[in-house]
Amino acid sequence: MWHIVSIIFGAIVGSFLNVCIYRLPRGESIITPGSHCPHCQTPIRFYDNIPLVSYLLLNGKCRHCKAIISLQYPLVEGVTALSSFLLFTKFGPSWGYLFYFSFVASLIVITVIDLYHQIIPDVISLPGIGIGLLASLVLPKMTFLNSLLGALLGGGSLFLVATLYHWLFKREGMGGGDVKLLAMIGAFLGWRAVILTILLSSLIGSITGVIMMVAKGKDFKYAIPFGPFLSLGAVISLFYGEKIIVWYLYLSR
Repeated sequence: MWHIVSIIFGAIVGSFLNVCIYRLPRGESIITPGSHCPHCQTPIRFYDNIPLVSYLLLNGKCRHCKAIISLQYPLVEGVTALSSFLLFTKFGPSWGYLFYFSFVASLIVITVIDLYHQIIPDVISLPGIGIGLLASLVLPKMTFLNSLLGALLGGGSLFLVATLYHWLFKREGMGGGDVKLLAMIGAFLGWRAVILTILLSSLIGSITGVIMMVAKGKDFKYAIPFGPFLSLGAVISLFYGEKIIVWYLYLSR
């Protein structure tokens, strides 16, 4: 029963995340006005705003102007619902579930915004660093020192890489948003997870980047947002980080 509740809760939160994804890059309030169609501006009734269900019932179109509703909306709601379910399965009804669900929800918003606009809002990452540090005080497998070192290592390592890249190539290769994002990841997951996240995101990002450059006929200067790969690496580290590290150490014997 509680697993079903976690899915419903995740879908509801996912609906709110869509609001954040649309409004934060535009500098709009995420509180007011209420949900409305981005095309005709008509307020959305509660029965047309049921996560996942309303999209299916409306056949992916606004009830009033019949404009197509982006597939992003049910996808974000579905991914958030699945994340809630998996985290509840892993942590149960605990502080760990609540803190890590808020962490993953933040990564979902950051990923979509970075894909659309190639920016990572400070309004998410900077408070996220503080929340991660505070969470370390109540999470059983995390210490404040580990969280602090994670934030410093995460932010510091990418800042160094960005500085060296700019010095060598005389152009920006990594934005400050990525630096703050990895600092937030380190605050939630600790310094060991930062190293794993960098390795995973670099590997996945490199493979994806090469495929996209070949497909689009671009050279190495082709800009690809790194935030989604950092987020994916962080999620993998959250769920499987300990197993991956144990597996690596076993192979290194």
